[in-house]
Amino acid sequence: MSRSGRVAFTAMKEVVFGIPAAQAISEVVTKSDASRVFLMASGTLNRTTDEIAKIRDAIGNRLAAEFSEVPPHTPRSAVIAAADIARQANADLIISVGGGSVTDAAKAVQLCLSNDIRHPDGLDQLRPVKNSDGTIGPPPCTPPTVRQISIPTTLSGGDFSGISGVTDERTKTKELFRHPLIIPATVILDPAITVHTPEWLWLSTGIRAVDHCVEGICSAEAHAYGDAQALQGLTLLAQGLPRVKANPDDRDARLDCQLGTWLSMGPLASGVPMGASHGIGYVLGAQFDIPHGHTSCIMLPAVMRWNQPANAQRQSLVATAMGKAGADAADVLDGFIAALDMPRSLSGVGIGREQFPAIAQGAMATPWVPRNPRPIAGPEAVQEILELAA
Repeated sequence: MSRSGRVAFTAMKEVVFGIPAAQAISEVVTKSDASRVFLMASGTLNRTTDEIAKIRDAIGNRLAAEFSEVPPHTPRSAVIAAADIARQANADLIISVGGGSVTDAAKAVQLCLSNDIRHPDGLDQLRPVKNSDGTIGPPPCTPPTVRQISIPTTLSGGDFSGISGVTDERTKTKELFRHPLIIPATVILDPAITVHTPEWLWLSTGIRAVDHCVEGICSAEAHAYGDAQALQGLTLLAQGLPRVKANPDDRDARLDCQLGTWLSMGPLASGVPMGASHGIGYVLGAQFDIPHGHTSCIMLPAVMRWNQPANAQRQSLVATAMGKAGADAADVLDGFIAALDMPRSLSGVGIGREQFPAIAQGAMATPWVPRNPRPIAGPEAVQEILELAA
């Protein structure tokens, strides 16, 4: 565990939990100075439920425009399309309702508005840069002024970071755009709105949140502040996910999962990097269209096994937080994922060994693989991990 470091607190103003989303939105928008709200919503939720209609009614005559066409993995083209509509509507507040792709798109729209990005290629100028102290941050750019309120319907956790994951369709790579002001100003956690989320998506993104906890705890750069949140978050998720699996209408269990996801982002939000599970997952998502939750289900136990010689003591904390003190953490995670009926191998999602070299090469270019707790010198080491997940 790191004995020195720096924790920078975010520009998030508040997290509202356990209150119906429409009620919370009405209160938050009323308190704001916004008069032209841009609503970005899950297309499925909009088409098949009345949840978006409730939120639309809560916004009232402040609603200026809507967008509900963000595909999985947040392609650049969808970000630009949404930004164009928001710009034409002269939006002064964005409300996002949906999973991680919608959340990330709304975060990227903020940067497009403030920097007049009107074409997918224009996002090139917003790629992060390495600062003089070695940290990664936004390039010189105009800070966002249109903030975001987020209502998540999955457990991917992106609502609690100033990072937006966007896929460049030209190269099929997931890029991370950063700015401290793109973190949502308000996050509203309403378990009731999540009952419409498909079980596989809820549970798999829950493992994504588990992955945030575990890679934060097991990082060579972990610190006490991040540990406190990730360990409690992991406990809530380890208890809550099986309860939702057993009873999808258990709102208390759903809220525990949401609170655990919030806490899971503590390490990342306070400067602790993720590791190879996230790095490899980016490639599997962008190049092979594997849902991010499923990439964590498949890769996290394998990464833990490969990392075990470097961080066995930290891994023991994971097993204890999951109620299995003294057990092998990778085995605990693998059994937990199996009990949720989630995929646990690359072959199970159609990825064969012939694709391993390209995956390994792409993973080396992600920001997380180079900061894995057991150093990864090159693609050959990534292929060793892929073999463990084959």
